[in-house]
Amino acid sequence: MPATPPRTRHHRVHVVSDVHGNARDLARAGEGADALVCLGDLVLFLDYADHTRGIFPELFGAENAGRIVALRTARRFEEARAFGARLWAGVDREAAVERAVRAQYAELFAAFPTPTYATYGNVDIPALWPEYARPGTTVLDGQTAEIGGLTFGFVGGGLRSPMRTPYEIGDEEYAAKIEALGEVDVLCTHIPPDVPELLYDTVPRRFERGSRALLDAIRRTRPRYALFGHVHQPLARRMRIGSTECVNVGHFASTGRPWALEW
Repeated sequence: MPATPPRTRHHRVHVVSDVHGNARDLARAGEGADALVCLGDLVLFLDYADHTRGIFPELFGAENAGRIVALRTARRFEEARAFGARLWAGVDREAAVERAVRAQYAELFAAFPTPTYATYGNVDIPALWPEYARPGTTVLDGQTAEIGGLTFGFVGGGLRSPMRTPYEIGDEEYAAKIEALGEVDVLCTHIPPDVPELLYDTVPRRFERGSRALLDAIRRTRPRYALFGHVHQPLARRMRIGSTECVNVGHFASTGRPWALEW
């Protein structure tokens, strides 16, 4: 009688991005999965949908938060910066923001299940992560990890933009991190590749910055998946680039639901 072939192990990973303070749902995001992957933006500084939430309205009130959102949405960035500067006058901005971010990080990192693989978003402060990442949380940026027999590559942060968020870097530095990964099965980044349909946010009605180096790497190395967030309400949530399935998973703050990858 022929031997029964060994049963192939089934793997499931949950992927989230743009958590923006949603610690309650983050604590449940790994349920039923072998691992959680987080693509950054843990911090909630300013909620474009609810002006009462985030560090900015906690310091200056919902009315001023709404004014900032309106100016940014109208792409009047210089006016927004001038308005913000008037509000921050006389306040130790660095100290106030760090205190608020630390409070959010303490809650959010405590919510991560084990194991979690995480990289930074453009609004995160990487220098603080080592203080809060517990055993079971692996932080990667320009590095790879093996999960269930697949190689996952991680690149965090965003490119420089008029928003001037904390973790924005130059195009060349970002491209070097992409290059360092080599060929991977699942390419995990905070920002999307430079494709208009993936970059346009339909609520603030603007294009976010995406990476040309990331797009080139997808075309060249052909990973199975390219996963990213950053754009919260994209014109297109997924598309194929060659043989690669590109998926925006940046809806966690509003939906509380991770995206599931199974193989």
